[in-house]
Amino acid sequence: MKLTIRRGTLREPGPDLARLPVAPDLTGISIAEGLRAAVAFASIILLESWLHWPPLLTMALAANLTCFCDIGGPIRPRLRALLAFAGLGGVFWGAFGVMEGYGPALVLPVALVVIFGCTFARIWGVPAQTVGNVLVVVLCLALDRALSVEQGAVVAAMFWAGGLWAAFLTLVVWRLHPYRPAHAAIGGVWRGLSRLARDLHRLSAERRGTDQVTDPAVWEAHARGHRRAVRDAIEAARTLVLDLARSRARLSERNARALIRLEAAEQLFGVMIALSDYLERATPVQQAQAARLLRLLPPVLKILSRAIRRDRPVDLTRVERALARAKPASDADPALRRMAERILDRVRIGAKLSGPEDLAGGGGLAGAPAPPWRETVLQPLRANLTWSSANLRHAVRATVVALPALAVTFWWPGPFTHWLTITVVLTMQPFYAATWQRALERIGGTVLGGVIGAVLAFYATSPAILAAMMVPLSVVGFAARGVSYGTFIACLTPLVVVLVELVEPGHSSWEIVGMRALFTVLGGAVAVLAGLLLWPLWEPGRVRDALRTALQAHARYAEAVVAERLGDGPASAAEAAARAAGLASNNLEAALSRALQEPRRRGRSRIEAAMVADATLRRMAGRLAILRHEPEPADAATWRAWREWLNVALTATAAGDRLPPKPEGADSAVFGRIAAQVELLAGTLKRAGIGGREAA
Repeated sequence: MKLTIRRGTLREPGPDLARLPVAPDLTGISIAEGLRAAVAFASIILLESWLHWPPLLTMALAANLTCFCDIGGPIRPRLRALLAFAGLGGVFWGAFGVMEGYGPALVLPVALVVIFGCTFARIWGVPAQTVGNVLVVVLCLALDRALSVEQGAVVAAMFWAGGLWAAFLTLVVWRLHPYRPAHAAIGGVWRGLSRLARDLHRLSAERRGTDQVTDPAVWEAHARGHRRAVRDAIEAARTLVLDLARSRARLSERNARALIRLEAAEQLFGVMIALSDYLERATPVQQAQAARLLRLLPPVLKILSRAIRRDRPVDLTRVERALARAKPASDADPALRRMAERILDRVRIGAKLSGPEDLAGGGGLAGAPAPPWRETVLQPLRANLTWSSANLRHAVRATVVALPALAVTFWWPGPFTHWLTITVVLTMQPFYAATWQRALERIGGTVLGGVIGAVLAFYATSPAILAAMMVPLSVVGFAARGVSYGTFIACLTPLVVVLVELVEPGHSSWEIVGMRALFTVLGGAVAVLAGLLLWPLWEPGRVRDALRTALQAHARYAEAVVAERLGDGPASAAEAAARAAGLASNNLEAALSRALQEPRRRGRSRIEAAMVADATLRRMAGRLAILRHEPEPADAATWRAWREWLNVALTATAAGDRLPPKPEGADSAVFGRIAAQVELLAGTLKRAGIGGREAA
C-alpha cells in the first residue's frame, strides 16, 4: 500500500532523514517586517540621492544591517542585540578602515581574532549568533577602502546613526507586536497537531473495513515526521513564551493565556501519540468507532490554530458543536473513550483560553525568573571550551579558512572581493550536512536573484530610478526572510545588485552579477571542502551518544508512567519525562539526518541499526503513552516489577549486556509489547556492534 506523507520543510521535518530540509515555508512571509526595513534603509538612500552626501550611504547600510540583526521577540533582548550590533559595528568599520592603511601585518591578526569571536558567539543563542554573523559582514566591508583617522570617525558616527535610526524605528516608532512571534509559534504547534490528526485519519481510513495490516514502515514514517515536527514546534514556542515572560516584571494576562494554550497543546500531543499507537493495531470495529473523532478533529484544530496566530477569538458555539459530534459513542472501546475525552478537553481549553488552575504552572514557565548572568554567559562558555565542542571547532575552522580569503581582499582589491570572505564564513556551519545545505541554498539563491537584479538594473535609466527601486526590493527581500534561507538570498540579491550599481556606477549590472556568482560559488566550495577536511565531527560517533541518551530518557519515561499509574509519582513528572524522551528522539533523528548526508560510507550499518532503534523507541513512546489510559492496575506488585525490569533492561541495552528475565504476573500482558520492543532494540544494537564501551 502506498501512502503519501507531507514532505518536510525548514520548520516541519519530514520522515525522510536523508533529505535536505530546504523547502520554503510560505507562512514565514512578513510584509510588515519588509515595509519597516524598507523605511529604515531606502528612506536614507532616497535622501542621499537628493543631498549627494556619501556618508549617508554608510548610514543607510548600517540601518539595513541592523534590520538583519532583529529576529523579533520581546523588546528588551532585541534592544540589547541591536544596540550591541550598532556600537560594535561602528567601532569595527572605523577601526578596520583606519588599520587597513598600515597593511595586512596589522589587519589580518586582529581580523582573525574578531572572526573567531563572532563565529563562536553562537554558543549564547540565536540572537548572539545573528549579531556575530552580521558583524563579520561589517568587518569585510570595512576592508574595502583605507580610511584616515578623520574619515574613520565619520564612518563610525554615521554607522552609529544608522543603527540607532533602525533600532528607534524598530522598537519605538514601528513596533511589531511583541506577542506576535509567540502567537505564531503556538499557532504553529496547533497547526502541527491538525496535520498529525489529519494523517491519522488518512491512515485509519485506508485500513477501515479491511483485515489488512498496514505496513509498519508507514506508521514509523508518520511518527518520525509528525511527532518530530510537533515536538520541535513546542520547544520553539516554549522558548519564545519563556523569553517573553522573563522580559516583563509580571506575568500578563496575554502571556498567561499563551502558557495555557501551549501546555494544553503539549498534553494533547501526548494523548494523540497514544491514539496513533492504538489505531495502528485497532480492529476494524475500533477503527470505525474512532472515525468520527478523526474526521472532525483536524478542522477544529486548524480553526483554533488560525485564531491563535491572528490573536482572535474562536466561535465557541461552533467549536463546542463539533466537539460534541466528535465524541465516541457510549458503547465504544473504553480506552478510545478515555483518550477522546482527554483530547476534547484539551481542545476546549485551547479554545476558551482557560483551564485548571494548575495548568499554566505544569510546564514550569509562569513567573520564571531570569537566570543569573553567570549561568547564561559563563556556563555556555565553559561547556564549549573543549575540542569536542562542535561550536569551538567551527569557530577555529572559520578563522583558519578566513585567512586566505582575507588575503585575497588585500592582494586583489575591489568592490567585490569581500563577497568571498562573507560567503566562506557565513556558509560554514558546525556540521558538514548543514554546511552543504547552506552552500546549495546560497549559490542557488544568488544565481536566481542575481539574474533578476541584473534585468531590473539594466532597465533603470538613471540613479534616481535605481534609488527608487530600493523601496520595493527592500520590502520583498526582508518579507521573505522567514520563508527559507535560499528564498531569502534569492529575494535579497536583487537589492544588493541595484545597491552596488548605485554606489559603484562604473560597473554594469551583469558584471556585478557575474562577480557575485563567482565569489559565491567559490566561497561555497571552499566552505564545503573545509567542512570535509578541517577537524570534522563525523556523525556516526555522535549518533551512538544520542542513542544512548535516548535509551536513558525512555527508561526514565517508563519509570515515570508506571509510578503515575501506581500513585507513586505525580502526573507532571510523567509529562516532563515524556517531553525529555521526545526531545531525545528528535536529537537522535537530527544526528541521523546529518549522518545520512555525509559523504563517508563507514559506519553505515550502524547508522541503519540506529534508525531501527529510533523507530522502535518511537513505538515504545506510543505504547507508554497509551499505558497512561489503561484500566487501573490489577496487580501493583507486577507493575513495580515491570518498572524495575524496564529500567534495568534499557540500561543493559545501552551497555550491550544481556537482558534480565521478564517478570510474571496478572498484568504482564499489558507490558508484553513494550518488552518485545526492548528485545528488538537489544538484538538490533548487538548485531550492529553498538553498545558497551563504544557507546559510552
